[in-house]
Amino acid sequence: MFITFEGIDGVGKSTQLDLLEKYLVSLGREVVRTLEPGGTDLGQEIRHLLLHRKGDVSPRAEALLYAADRAHHVATKIRPALSAGKVVLSDRYFDSSVAYQGAARELDVREVRQISLWAIDNLIPDLTVLLDLPADQAIARRSSKGTQPDRLESEQLEFFERARAEYLSMAVEPRFLVIDATNSVEQIHQQVLGRAQALLAK
Repeated sequence: MFITFEGIDGVGKSTQLDLLEKYLVSLGREVVRTLEPGGTDLGQEIRHLLLHRKGDVSPRAEALLYAADRAHHVATKIRPALSAGKVVLSDRYFDSSVAYQGAARELDVREVRQISLWAIDNLIPDLTVLLDLPADQAIARRSSKGTQPDRLESEQLEFFERARAEYLSMAVEPRFLVIDATNSVEQIHQQVLGRAQALLAK
């Protein structure tokens, strides 16, 4: 089973990933927890280039670097884990590129999606949890943590509003579970569990 968590920065993906991972482990399932970019050794180097390198990265170069990270991630970590019968939980996947490198950067979302699907060899998640929150609230949450923002987190409100709008437009696909991220941590967890349990029962 392959489950991804999506949403603009600050919606609470890490918290919900922690809770779902603990639940699945309690059932005796083998879980591989990963993230993008940076889920492999090569990915960590690409993550540094994308998020922490000083200076600009052109939008098309950024999209291609994310695609390179994802191609290696799927080939060397995600597919092998799924083939071994493990549950894979990923903090972000290709939908992030469509929302961020496509819509938010104002590139053609169809082209970014096509590049992403080629990179992942059409490996689509069984479930994508989209935690939805207005962009201004997400920024406020992130700012309250007092951590140093990375290159993408430093973008302006309009950037995140475009990303959020694209996420919501993609979420018509049946694999998506859209959750109001203003709900409590426990309420969100219970909604995630409802869908995850239905998948496990198949």
